[in-house]
This record gives sequence, structure tokens and C-alpha cells, in this order.
Amino acid sequence: MLAARHALPTIYEWRDFAAAGGLMSYGTSLADAYRQAGVYAGLILKGAKPADLPIVQATRFEFVINLSTAKALGMEVPPTLSARADEIIE
Repeated sequence: MLAARHALPTIYEWRDFAAAGGLMSYGTSLADAYRQAGVYAGLILKGAKPADLPIVQATRFEFVINLSTAKALGMEVPPTLSARADEIIE
């Protein structure tokens, strides 16, 4: 990653980027989005018209902190921020 090469703290949209070495991620749950896509596909296959289906916005968000990346960048994550995280990667 370019950010890692230049030791830049980064916040990404999806958990996978934090798991791959990004400092943090905050965004929608991809698993929830895939589940909702499956629900929509099921409704369409059962005969519903796509134009009649409601638009659904994400309601579940994930906040992930990668502590090993923070340590490598020489950063200390405040306990109050860690307490708000849905997942801590060590």
C-alpha cells in the first residue's frame, strides 16, 4: 500500500483494508450489504418489479482499529477511541 510505504495513517471504508494493514476503517458492513442484495434478488426472482422495491440504506456500520499498524506508525490509540471500536486488530 502506498500509505504504508510513506508511513501515512489512513482510514478506509471497509474492514478488509484495516485487516490488510490500514490504520482504521469505518463504513458499512459488506456482509450486510450482500445479505440485502440477496433479499432483493430473491424478491425479483419471485416476480417483484425492481422499480417497485424500496431503496434501502445501510443501517449497520463497522469501526475497526488496527493496533499493530498504529504501533508501527508510532501512534497511541486513546482508550476512549478503542472503546468505541467494533473490532480491534492486534
